[in-house]
Amino acid sequence: MDVCVVGLGRVGLPLAVRIALGGHRVTGADTAPGVVDGVNRGVPPFPREEGLDEALKRVVTEGLLRATTDTTAAVARAEAVVLAVPLVTAADGSPDFALLDAATDAVAAGLRRGTLVSYETTLPVGTTRERWAPRLAAGSGLAAGADFALVFSPERVSAGRVLADLRRHPKLVGGLDRASTRGGAEFYREVLDFDPRPDLPRPNGVWELASLEAAEFSKLAETTYRDVNIALANQFARYADEVGVDFAEVAAACNSQPHSHLHRPGIAVGGPCLPVYPRLYLWNDPGATVVRAAREANLAVPGYAVGVLAGAVPGGIAGQGVLVLGAAYRGGVKETAHSGVFPLVEAVRSAGARPYVSDPLYEAEELAALGLPPYGGEPVVAAVLQADHPEYRDLTPADLPGVRVLLDGRRCTDPERWAGAEERRMVLGGA
Repeated sequence: MDVCVVGLGRVGLPLAVRIALGGHRVTGADTAPGVVDGVNRGVPPFPREEGLDEALKRVVTEGLLRATTDTTAAVARAEAVVLAVPLVTAADGSPDFALLDAATDAVAAGLRRGTLVSYETTLPVGTTRERWAPRLAAGSGLAAGADFALVFSPERVSAGRVLADLRRHPKLVGGLDRASTRGGAEFYREVLDFDPRPDLPRPNGVWELASLEAAEFSKLAETTYRDVNIALANQFARYADEVGVDFAEVAAACNSQPHSHLHRPGIAVGGPCLPVYPRLYLWNDPGATVVRAAREANLAVPGYAVGVLAGAVPGGIAGQGVLVLGAAYRGGVKETAHSGVFPLVEAVRSAGARPYVSDPLYEAEELAALGLPPYGGEPVVAAVLQADHPEYRDLTPADLPGVRVLLDGRRCTDPERWAGAEERRMVLGGA
């Protein structure tokens, strides 16, 4: 099968590689010449994606994957086209479709009769039917459904483990019509393999949904659920701080029965997904008060955390240096999209302190380019762990000279390494 994957980012490139590993011929299309050049040399444009380096080199060497900046030409040779171009959101949470509009127009210009088109980018409910179907039809002169199949199949993967997640999670597919759904399901069954999942109510694999809208809604619902659950955990953690209870112990006790699935509290909800998709849901359903309140609660955590830290440092942090550990939104991933580092740095400044940032994945110049003040050994009296990088798990007071208090916002450090030390280790929602 000849497949075109449009967008060679953290979702699109691993997907293209996964399809190529099955023996299919894949052309990856991207507007960034540097990304295309790197892929054609077998070099991923981002680090620490498990298994990707070796797999990419293999499929490029075997001639099963190549990259191009000419999306239209790549689509003209394809039997199936998958779009994994990011959807940007404005400051108010409204979607900015510019990148996807351009990608859709390029796809339409090369679209042939009988081709399957699948959108994997998370979208507001109704977008595929109301925006993409007529745009593809207008640009190609073909009729959606009659001349080409159109489906929405949400990506359900996490950066750093995409290849594994493609096997672990069911692939959801909803189509413009019944024939499109069947065609999309057949395509994904052909190009993907799935791990056995005895915990699921039906066999792991491709799950057909009744419509485009059901598939779009499923992605927004599962990610919004996580944001709301984290907000609830963060609210519980704040109360645990008030009453001197370890919320981790409480959550473990609650989750021992099957109806409770309390998530872990954390210093920030970051990344390209969780802070964004609840806002896309709110764009569809502005009256969803629970979703809105949860988003607001999670946005307030960095400021709350700095307040906790300021109260724990003898004499406070005003006029002092404070080190933020981790610029990335999540441990092991070199990505700062909606990272908690930005509101944390602002909260430290608002408290009258001098913020500094360090991250094992970023050079000082890269941090400065992001508007983050890099740490160069300046005196600091406190530290905040923002990203749970593996490098931080064995931190000891000796690793942070001058620091009186470490606030571990991700509960990733070993408390035993701080036991008996003059320096204090704290967690949100800890006893």
